[in-house]
Amino acid sequence: DLRAVNLEGIVALSNCSGALVRYESSIDDDQAMVLTNGHCNEGGFIDPNAFVMNAPSHRSFAVLDPSSGSSLGNVQAEKILYATMTKTDVTLYRLTSTYRQIRDRFGVRPLTLSSRETDRGGKIEIVSGYWKKGYACSVEYFVDTLKEGDWTWRNSIRYTRPGCETIHGTSGSPIVAAGTDRIVGINNTGNDD
Repeated sequence: DLRAVNLEGIVALSNCSGALVRYESSIDDDQAMVLTNGHCNEGGFIDPNAFVMNAPSHRSFAVLDPSSGSSLGNVQAEKILYATMTKTDVTLYRLTSTYRQIRDRFGVRPLTLSSRETDRGGKIEIVSGYWKKGYACSVEYFVDTLKEGDWTWRNSIRYTRPGCETIHGTSGSPIVAAGTDRIVGINNTGNDD
């Protein structure tokens, strides 16, 4: 179920998992970003049909050693660039540090937000900074409409089983195209019952 993985670019939050991320066009001197779920932001669940944008944040994230998973130290957010739980479940933070500063201090590189969707059957890894472990499976199919409580998500990725039976604390984990540094989604929910 849980397995050891490369934790390069993975961060741990107090309540969830996340990743240092860059756009395909980002440069080393851009301020770095952290990606996690909307329901993992410090303000709690975001109402349906609402979003948070450019809100101040002082949240800190533990940067993990790529092989051991131990904390190398913290990075600090300065704002929530965007967060929502409508159609998707995402929070994107901007940090006070640049990608270059993080690499110089911790020797860690960010993951890249893919501009392309993954394919059905594509091999994926879900990497949890909270548990410092990962899962490996494939994209089973895409769920057009997924409802949980008051929230509705669109075009959600369902995972093959066995392999990706994620648990509490894996929320916000990046879904990475296996063998790459490309994020194709974010782990956000499962059925407990």
